[in-house]
Amino acid sequence: MAGHSKWANIQHRKGRQDAKRGQLWTKVIREITVAARDGGGDPDMNPRLRLALEKASAGNVPKDTVNKAIQRGSGRLEGVNYEEIRYEGYGVAGAAIIVDCMTDNRTRTVAEVRHALVKSGGNLGTDGSVAYQFRHCGQFVFAPGTPEDRVFEVALEAGAEDVQPAEDGSIEVICAPGDFEAIRQGFQTANLRPEVADITMKALNEIALQGEDAQKMKRLLDALEDLDDVQHVYTSAAIEE
Repeated sequence: MAGHSKWANIQHRKGRQDAKRGQLWTKVIREITVAARDGGGDPDMNPRLRLALEKASAGNVPKDTVNKAIQRGSGRLEGVNYEEIRYEGYGVAGAAIIVDCMTDNRTRTVAEVRHALVKSGGNLGTDGSVAYQFRHCGQFVFAPGTPEDRVFEVALEAGAEDVQPAEDGSIEVICAPGDFEAIRQGFQTANLRPEVADITMKALNEIALQGEDAQKMKRLLDALEDLDDVQHVYTSAAIEE
């Protein structure tokens, strides 16, 4: 896919997150609260909470704020009751989009998601309309220059399903969600530090977008990610530089 760089897309996303640190804190705090509510407040027994706490640490979320979020989720403090909702739709050139939200007002959230999609030429679909185009999996992405042989060795030994070197020099490792923690620990022990380590929805087939279509899709994804109730946005669009 000439011009398409997984690494460039990742850096764009990370750059936007760094620029909106306060908004990132809000999303992470909600994730911690819901993870603690659903799986308990002990990160050793709750992989989802453990991953959320790592994101909080990486984002420099204050420990007191994190602890209060765990207490609210565990029922030890009063707080807002968030509902998890997934919306599916289409963006530029028919690229599939999945939007995962946490909200205390479903009516507000669906209106905001629909508006962001329609404004940029997309549309909201029905449940299941695009989910089949994605795979629920663990994903690790290493920066260009990371020793490929070492990543292969550690990943496969820890139980990864696939290791995919990209033309831009980055390396992607895919695993079953249940194997994510074991593989993350394997990389940590081997002193291999991925730039991305998350449970995600990975597109099975990407749609390459160039020029104005690429810019419109970037604006659409940015608009969705800017919504307070949106936690994650997944797409089959591959933005070409």
